[in-house]
Amino acid sequence: MRKSLLLRGLLALAVGLLLGAIFDEIAFRFEGYTTSRPAKTVILTIPPGTSLQVASGARVIPANMEIVVGDTLLVRNQDSITHTLGPLVIPPASSAKMTLNQIGNLAYTCSFEPTNYFGLTVQAALTPGVRLEGIIIAGVPLGAVIGLYSLIVWPLKKDPPRSD
Repeated sequence: MRKSLLLRGLLALAVGLLLGAIFDEIAFRFEGYTTSRPAKTVILTIPPGTSLQVASGARVIPANMEIVVGDTLLVRNQDSITHTLGPLVIPPASSAKMTLNQIGNLAYTCSFEPTNYFGLTVQAALTPGVRLEGIIIAGVPLGAVIGLYSLIVWPLKKDPPRSD
């Protein structure tokens, strides 16, 4: 009986971990956490003529940027006037950078956007360690529940008494 109980428990744990892996990957995708890369330098270039286009209400800079914790945002100004992005002041033909070390939604004042606002979403990188942590957090309890319910649905048979 002990051997079959152990075998059932291990099988339930394996099924729980497999389901946990599937559910976690689906949850990560729904939440938008798809960035599986180490920190790097992300370059944002302000092209020539940006100030004129922004004055007419045109958007010049891409809206969606993938940023992970630890990324360095390097802003290159190729325009003819000085631009700002939050704490950065970028004169013409120069660049400035900042490292983004916190998860969250950031909102910066910005001179190269028609709205004078530039938003960044800083995500945690979806590393194998983060994935494994999610699988364990979801899979172990799920495996325990599956194991307990399996005992209700398919009770173990008692071993016949031994005659020694």
